[in-house]
Amino acid sequence: MGNSAVLAIDEGTTGTRAAWVTSDGGVHGLEYRRLSVSSPRPGVVEQDANEILDKTLDACRAVLNRAADEGVDIQGIALATQRSTAVLWDTVTGQPLVPAMVWQDSRYATELAILGEEWNERLVASVGRPAGVRSPYLWAAHHLRETREVEVAFRERRLGFGTVETWLLWSLTAERSYVATTTNATSAGGYILRDHAYERDWIEALGFPSDLLPELRQDADHLGHSDSSKLGISVPVLSAMGDQHAGTVGLGCLRPGQAMCVHGTGSFVDLVTGSNMPARPGLYEGTLSLAAWRRHHETTYAVETFTATTGSALDWVCSTLGWFDSPQRISELAATVDGSNGVMFIPALTGLRMPVVEPNARASLTGFSMSSTLPEIAYAILEGVAHSVASSVEANEAVSGISVTEIAVGGGMSASDPLIQMQADLTGIPMRRLNSCDTASLRGAAFMGAADGLLWSSLTEAVECLGPGDLFEPRLTAAEQLGRRDAWNSRIASELALVRDS
Repeated sequence: MGNSAVLAIDEGTTGTRAAWVTSDGGVHGLEYRRLSVSSPRPGVVEQDANEILDKTLDACRAVLNRAADEGVDIQGIALATQRSTAVLWDTVTGQPLVPAMVWQDSRYATELAILGEEWNERLVASVGRPAGVRSPYLWAAHHLRETREVEVAFRERRLGFGTVETWLLWSLTAERSYVATTTNATSAGGYILRDHAYERDWIEALGFPSDLLPELRQDADHLGHSDSSKLGISVPVLSAMGDQHAGTVGLGCLRPGQAMCVHGTGSFVDLVTGSNMPARPGLYEGTLSLAAWRRHHETTYAVETFTATTGSALDWVCSTLGWFDSPQRISELAATVDGSNGVMFIPALTGLRMPVVEPNARASLTGFSMSSTLPEIAYAILEGVAHSVASSVEANEAVSGISVTEIAVGGGMSASDPLIQMQADLTGIPMRRLNSCDTASLRGAAFMGAADGLLWSSLTEAVECLGPGDLFEPRLTAAEQLGRRDAWNSRIASELALVRDS
């Protein structure tokens, strides 16, 4: 077993990563390929599904070539993907028919809000979330009515539909596996949490034909074999799960009360509730009840709240505004000051989710004076992300009925000491940053797929290899924490008032 490993793939929104994971939890031979995201008009966010596939193949081939050179025996494949990004493709040609709809898309928010008036109470009880602001099924239904190529492909029974894991599994497996896994289905808003089944009445009400639905499978399952003509090897695909869920497992959060915060394109906070459903589902529209993972025909549940544009907001500030050379430079400058001197940043480039879901809200950077400096602006930008995390934590605790004792952090921005310290200060909860936490989703997907004897005997044994990491303790007094949070919430209320008055 010394040279045995699993090929892990993390197909995110802005980039695809691949590496091999060994029994000590090590992530090796990491390859990264950047992905483009397009927003041709407000509310519309799209990607090229062909680019997603091509970049995934390119990264995997590079990893496999290096693994072969080093004598590593790849025993299987584990997949983590961005969630709720939807693809429609021709199953004869294998070509996407329209641009993929990215999970940040809100083009049908108004239509869903109208439907939600009738459906939300039922949806919150069954699928753990209201109608929301985007739906892969509604998006596909529109294309079935409005896009001739899609309509013809469906009529001729050669239309494929799915979120990214379905698209990749179909494209990468010899069996052309047409399946959807639990954590991706739950994020698409049409999955009955208690029954491991589709909420077909809702899906059909959206105008989506239920016979086009992929077969539901567990996150840890036999999902086919890799197509050797594409990857050069034929090994079983052992797991496929949403990237945030993989991150939860990869950060060692397995028990009720454990929470993770992963920073990527957006910042997600997931709190594990165990075998029990959350106590107060629907208390906040932006806090979702979901399946954290499913294996051995048992579901572990969680609640999740997220801010959609945090990492992407830092990229935007750097690349579009040109104020900083890189997100790393933002962190470096923020570390040189003690505060923002009244400057405040709200990272709501695609709308707010806390305290209410408001897709029409906009990002803001306010509080400038003649004395404001670039380091203070950098501090404010990171503090805006940390405040968003604090709001997510508060909502998760209220919905789940469980107190968070410690938060494990991961993702690219977790390398920022100032940001993680701000999160500890504003939540009053210790933050633990594990070694190589930026590869948590890769590791978690591997844990999920190889914890039945291949590399580990159980998930518990798998996470034992993570080590203690670095601990960030809260430094603010309770009064200081409350004062900063009150100022933030007041600013959010002002932004929401602007939307209502416009």
